Amino acid sequence: MEEKGGDDVADRDKSFRYTYDELVERGDPSFKWIRPESEWDPVVLNYTSGTTSAPKGVVHCHRGIFVMSVDSLIDWTVPKNPVYLWTLPIFHANGWSYPWGIAAVGGTNVCLRKFDAPLIYRLIRDHGVTHMCGAPVVLNMLSASQDSQPLKHPVNILTAGAPPPAAVLLRAESMGFKISHGYGLTETAGLNVSCAWKPQWNRLPASERARLKARQGVRTVGFTEIDVVDPGSGRSVERNGETVGEIVMRGSSIMLGYLKDPVGTEKALKNGWFFTGDVGVIHSDGYLEIKDRSKDIIITGGENVSSVEVEAVLYTNPAVNEVAVVARPDEFWGETPCAFVSLKPGLTRKPTEGELIEYCKQKMPRFMVPKTVSFKDELPKTSTGKVMKFVLRDIAKKMGSTRLSRM
Repeated sequence: MEEKGGDDVADRDKSFRYTYDELVERGDPSFKWIRPESEWDPVVLNYTSGTTSAPKGVVHCHRGIFVMSVDSLIDWTVPKNPVYLWTLPIFHANGWSYPWGIAAVGGTNVCLRKFDAPLIYRLIRDHGVTHMCGAPVVLNMLSASQDSQPLKHPVNILTAGAPPPAAVLLRAESMGFKISHGYGLTETAGLNVSCAWKPQWNRLPASERARLKARQGVRTVGFTEIDVVDPGSGRSVERNGETVGEIVMRGSSIMLGYLKDPVGTEKALKNGWFFTGDVGVIHSDGYLEIKDRSKDIIITGGENVSSVEVEAVLYTNPAVNEVAVVARPDEFWGETPCAFVSLKPGLTRKPTEGELIEYCKQKMPRFMVPKTVSFKDELPKTSTGKVMKFVLRDIAKKMGSTRLSRM
């Protein structure tokens, strides 16, 4: 394991560090394993990230973990003997099932204690890293780092979570990262939707390629079915890329349920389907695109505003490093978009709140424009790098109403 000041750590932890062969030698060959009686027996307990509410304990079975591990290797076309860098915590949705998958193909695991962009670039160079996973914030931090420079060899990076803004995708790809985009949840044990790339898309302009890659994609080969349904009727929405509904899915890697939470389990699992709580659309080519978490949709004057779409526009501003948009109470509209922004370091001139609002006015309908911009040195995040929007919603609520905001 390496980190900044790695030599000191190595000396300090020497008594706890072993080679693989040493660990095997220390093992007990007569150890009596307690084998599962059924492939449906529980094997692992994970907790959701807690970005929208309190974390829930998610129980997975042997069958689901096996299917997801194999499926993840097939979908990403992982070869034998990859060198995998862990920026994604292993406890986060089982590290998208790659702890088992990388072992299955004889891979090397490169681990670090803390995300640090300069260290990651050094590890990529020193160990010949071929693959890594991470949330979009990882892409943003790597591409915005002052140590960023073109890679000497391509590195495959799989990202998921909130849709990565087009500006971030373009910056990361220009440095040599080969980006794949997918979608999954703790409840699915990993990524079961993948933005399968079509060769003809390579001939499109860069901005259009980024727009297509920001979509979540189609189900992976090991999964059963993905759909978007109307919350009221439960029927599939029209596949036109515009009609919004809740994303539902079913397949072998869906959780058994929430630990000691029968009410939550019953709400999430209905008639063999898992109801994700995410809002999305399906395009005419069958590709899924997330619009938002249901809790993150902002309803202003009766219009639904996707916080993701507002964030994507703000990310195109060259001064913006990170952004998260939540609802703020408004006496007239009910709610209005409130943007929390961290700026890139080293700016000679920092934009004002009014300038960023004016920037948005030029690029989106007026009802979507943030009425408030609050600057932060850093946005609150979970240990997996996801922005904790429930914290920001609480801050926005405490700001009070944006009085007489009729813009």
